[in-house]
Amino acid sequence: MIKRSIQKIYLALIFILLYAPIVTLMVLSFNESRTRAKWGGFTLKWYQELFKNEQIMSAFYTTLVIAFLAAAAATVIGTAASIAIQGMKQRWRTMYMGLTNIPMMNAEIVMGVSLMLLFIALRMTLGFGTILIAHITFNIPYVILSVSPKLRQTSRHTYEAALDLGASPLKAFFKVVFPDIVPGVLSGFMLAFTMSLDDFVITHFTKGPGIDTLSTKIYTEVRKGIKPEIYALSTILFVSVLVLLILVNYSPDGKEEEGAKKKVRKPSRAKVIFLRRIVPAAICILFVFGGIYYAGENQVMNSEKVVVYNWGEYIDPEVLTMFEEETGIDVVYEEFETNEILYPKISSGAIAYDAICPSDYMIQRMMENDLLAEIDFDNIPNIKYIGSQYMEQSRQFDPENKYSVPYCWGTVGILYNKTMVDEPVDSWGILWDEKYRDNILMQDSVRDAFGVALRYLGYSLNSTDLDELTEARDLLIEQKPLVQAYVIDQVRDKMIGNEAAIGVIYSGEAIYTQKENPDLEYVVPKEGSNIWIDSWVIPKNAENKENAEKFINFLCRPDIALMNFEYITYSTPNTEAREMIEDEAIRNSTIAFPDLEELPELETFQYLGQKADETYGELWNQVKSS
Repeated sequence: MIKRSIQKIYLALIFILLYAPIVTLMVLSFNESRTRAKWGGFTLKWYQELFKNEQIMSAFYTTLVIAFLAAAAATVIGTAASIAIQGMKQRWRTMYMGLTNIPMMNAEIVMGVSLMLLFIALRMTLGFGTILIAHITFNIPYVILSVSPKLRQTSRHTYEAALDLGASPLKAFFKVVFPDIVPGVLSGFMLAFTMSLDDFVITHFTKGPGIDTLSTKIYTEVRKGIKPEIYALSTILFVSVLVLLILVNYSPDGKEEEGAKKKVRKPSRAKVIFLRRIVPAAICILFVFGGIYYAGENQVMNSEKVVVYNWGEYIDPEVLTMFEEETGIDVVYEEFETNEILYPKISSGAIAYDAICPSDYMIQRMMENDLLAEIDFDNIPNIKYIGSQYMEQSRQFDPENKYSVPYCWGTVGILYNKTMVDEPVDSWGILWDEKYRDNILMQDSVRDAFGVALRYLGYSLNSTDLDELTEARDLLIEQKPLVQAYVIDQVRDKMIGNEAAIGVIYSGEAIYTQKENPDLEYVVPKEGSNIWIDSWVIPKNAENKENAEKFINFLCRPDIALMNFEYITYSTPNTEAREMIEDEAIRNSTIAFPDLEELPELETFQYLGQKADETYGELWNQVKSS
């Protein structure tokens, strides 16, 4: 009795651990509130928003199309390869099977990087085609693994007998051999389809701008903060898989007991064909052809285009639509999370972006490495609306104002919850206060994190002194037990949802969070902080430079700059746009537009050289691993 109870408890715990997170996610998909911290009532609007989200839907269909095409191609190639290997002598067969198994045992990141380098060497443009080739490549070994055992079970004598009876080799294969290996072929196809559907790492390294699968899209969205639409998407995926599993495992050969005698009821042939063949096939056809149609409707058909690489949630989507309608130039848009993610893509030359939006020090680094093209300002007459103080500030990283056009600017400071912090906040030192243990959010960025510690210690944000940097590292290690999480954009949702008391945040994010939660307050500490400028630049390998200049000029138009400010809430350097802000409190906000003369301790990040970057990176790794 006790043993049985323990077994039931154990089973219950397993189910709770497996399915409680999924149930929680499903419940949140129906939550009216955007934050996980509170229940706002039942709603279906996140599902509506999901199906209205063109980017997610495009990624969804792209995933299905790639998975189906890759699985089909890999199945054909893998089956042919299995037949060829089976016909070899034992020694050669063993060798080739060993070579085939290597990709399956190899780390995915190795294969992803190697395929990316191969495509670059062959001067192939990263995009849909490179993802498809990559998926076919890593799926072939799995098909061979599924088909080969079935081939070994077939009798060669039967095949030879068919030849002796006058059948052609092809006919003998399809009439004698193929029926025996069909289970292995189907198993290989399903395995390849599943592997392709689930892949992230290889796709991440081989995709180009404007192309996303569900895995890469969800990764990007989660890095910016989990949206309710992701809950809805995950719920749909789970339910879809559950339905397919029920269909696959449903057995029409059910047995009914009448008294002591069992009577087998055989289902009709039509029912078996419908449940086992027609329904799964219809689902596949619907998704595949729907995906092809959707991709065709949304792909860039116009020869005139501009490839844009920008921060996440850093432009009003309506602005992109307006630009396309007014100019006839299609925008291929991609997002990044940090400057450190952006730089390798630009330096490798793997993708030819036309317009990118890095921060000050990263622009300086790109200039020093000859990665940027000079901007023809004759094509950007709206530059006149950019305040002279911002052009002057840009000279710290672009001395002659040849390569960059200011887009947004701001400060880095402390965001705190007035209901959770009952003392004046004016110093970085509160981030080391023991009473706020597990209620502190730090930026998951090496320069921002070290910038906080360096300014608290009285040193420059751009220090290269090893003793000073070591002291800052030790201070960050001392702080780590107090930190709830190292985050980037997620600081917004956590602070809005009262999940933390204090967080390091950018001023633009602070404005947004205050709108959502009036209990939040922002301050630039007295020790000083970072003042930053994100600017548009054009890479040297841009293929559509004039279109990029038209795009930048469009963003400098006052009405467009105002739209972006109202959407992203980051301070605009466009003086005319600021005058057009209707809300006087926002127009004169000390957070959005602080008087820089009252904040004399502000510094702009500088590029410190490769050696300094390596030092910062090594010390940051020591902090994160401590």
